[in-house]
Order: sequence, then C-alpha cells, then structure tokens
Amino acid sequence: MKTHVANHPLITHKLTLLRDKRTDSPTFRHLTEELVMLLAYEATREIRTEKISIETPVAPTTGVHLSKPRPLVVPILRAGLGMLEGMTRLIPSAEVGFLGMVRDEKTLQASTYANRLPEDLSGRQCYILDPMLATGGTLIAATHYLLERGATDITIICILAAPEGVAALEKSLTGAPVTVVMGALDERLNEHGYIVPGLGDAGDRLYGTV
Repeated sequence: MKTHVANHPLITHKLTLLRDKRTDSPTFRHLTEELVMLLAYEATREIRTEKISIETPVAPTTGVHLSKPRPLVVPILRAGLGMLEGMTRLIPSAEVGFLGMVRDEKTLQASTYANRLPEDLSGRQCYILDPMLATGGTLIAATHYLLERGATDITIICILAAPEGVAALEKSLTGAPVTVVMGALDERLNEHGYIVPGLGDAGDRLYGTV
C-alpha cells in the first residue's frame, strides 16, 4: 500500500475553510467539490490512457484518451456522495458504483448494507471516495470488498486521515495494490473515534443534519 499527502496551498486553504465550524452546509458542499477536484488530479496521475490519432484545424497529431474499461468511481454512502460531483467533473466518462457502509458506534466495525458494483472488477482502475479515514474500518471493509471482486488497482481518496487509520490500512492491506491520497494527515483520533483537529462529522456538515 502506498500513501500520498497532497501538499498544495490551495488544498490547505480549502481545508481550513472546511474545518471552520462556522462554514454552512451549502458552502461546505461547494468547497468539498473543489477540494476533491484538486485531490483527483493527484490521484489520477497514473490513470491509464492509450494513443489516438486526431486532426486539429491545422494538422494531424497524436493525443491520448482514457483506456477501456473505463475507471470506476465508488463513493461510500453517505458522506462519499458529497465527493462524487468533484470526481466526475474531472472524469465525466467514468462509471459510478456505490457502497453503503455503516459503522457500529460501539465496536467501530463497519459492515456493508448496500452495493451497486459490477460483479467482476478485473482490469478496472477503481477510485474509492470517503471524506474521512478515521479508524480505517470502513475503508478496510470497502477495499477488501473490491479486491474480492477482482480489483487490482485501487486508489482511495480522502479529505482527512488520522495516523491510526493509515496504520490500520497498512496492516490490513500489506502488499495490496492500493494507494491512499489524502488532503491532510491530522494529529490523532479522540476517544469517540473522531479525527482531531478534523472537521466534525462530514456527512452531517454536508447535508445539514447536525
């Protein structure tokens, strides 16, 4: 497993606004979309392409377009939905699947309650979207779910991560074809499993249910 913190001034700027408890839900959603587009640029550096011949208004030339099968974007419900628009703006030709994951607040273990994914993910580049990598339980379960369906190239995109969550992923996914791209690596988890300093509950802040 590989990890990458996308250290860029614009990412840090938008993260600061997201963290601010005074930021309202509409602004939070808009900032999330912009931030995910920046993270997606980092996450798609190795997206597969193939050469194509075209003609410009001036002369023939050779360019590239995305290879088939098309990339698969998998937001984790519900908070991952807030990241989907930014990702599909960057890759409008990508297919979209969904995973519904729920975390037991006592055990912090994740389980799957819904999925809309192809049965066979062989040869697909998959991008999992989840704003927060906290304990790692949800993303570990989601990643294993994709690996069991044949995925061999998985990139996880997170807005924030905690060291404990990164360590849990590394332990569970040793040797797996997985890359984690994050906007920032925060200090720690608190006793309730929340990232510190974090930004609170991403789902609640996205959809205004605090």
